[in-house]
Amino acid sequence: MPSTQNKDKPWDTDDIDKWKVDRFTPADNIAGTFTEESSFATLFPKYREVYLRREWPEITRVLEKHGIACQLDLVEGSMTVKTTRKTFDPAAILKARDLLKLLARSVPREKAIEIMRYDRAADIIKIRNLVRNKDRFVKRRQRILGPNGSTQKALELLTECYIHVQGNTISAMGPYKGLKEVRRVVTDCMANIHPIYHIKELMIKRELAKDPELVNENWERFLPHFKKRNLAKRRKPFKVVDKSKKTYTPFPPPQEKSKVDLQIESGEYFLGKQAKERAAREKREDAMKEKMREKRKEREADFVPPKEDLAKKEKKRKRKEEDGVEKKKKKKRKEVNVDEE
Repeated sequence: MPSTQNKDKPWDTDDIDKWKVDRFTPADNIAGTFTEESSFATLFPKYREVYLRREWPEITRVLEKHGIACQLDLVEGSMTVKTTRKTFDPAAILKARDLLKLLARSVPREKAIEIMRYDRAADIIKIRNLVRNKDRFVKRRQRILGPNGSTQKALELLTECYIHVQGNTISAMGPYKGLKEVRRVVTDCMANIHPIYHIKELMIKRELAKDPELVNENWERFLPHFKKRNLAKRRKPFKVVDKSKKTYTPFPPPQEKSKVDLQIESGEYFLGKQAKERAAREKREDAMKEKMREKRKEREADFVPPKEDLAKKEKKRKRKEEDGVEKKKKKKRKEVNVDEE
């Protein structure tokens, strides 16, 4: 069968923006009301209960404009959305489902309700299973935020998406093109590629898109290519083999003695069960006494007075005595001079 992919497509021209999403109006829904009801439910954590109860009237008001009914169940801890006879957009129920997911992931209500716009979409990226080590996971998740949230703000400006880091997931909301970039940055960050490299690349792409001459050209030559440098220390082998030259001997090295041979030499092999236990107990006690003796020495070391340098003290005394004798001599000389006068 001939391929249908290679046929000419007169409707697919270069001036078409394939990322553009057209608004769906009630006039576009020719079939009328839906034949069946669709519903989605999402659980939320306990700490979000007070916030959701306070903001639920506003959420209900936003969903009513799209013909979506919603329900908050505080007993089960769940949120439910479903279509009604007033629903005209088939995608509205999917956007309402994403709204519930964002609210459950601690996204503020003011930001979450923007998902109901026709040109917005949401993406919840699970990052915990990308890194095994917990400490390494926390460090790499912190890289997405950056110092004082600077990296996160830079990504939000370049991708035109709202990014919210919460626990083991990252919630992103914005245009489809921006969400694709955010997912790429997050997955690479968890694979130990710093987000700053992607930020530099996005900034260059943003400037190139403004140039009408370079819009339809390949940007590969303008983008930076960072080489991976492994700065980790070289692994040192556990056993260092002595490679120094040795005198050649045709005879093999002597066989090492086994555990049984060593026990026979020491006489332990011929001892009974009780004697072996007694010997092991005595060995443990001797080791314990030795350790206690060392600890006692360490404790007593704090109470040992420091040694004083007696030689320096004697020198100081001699100097003081000599100074005193010289002063007395000077005084006597002065007295003699006064008498003569």
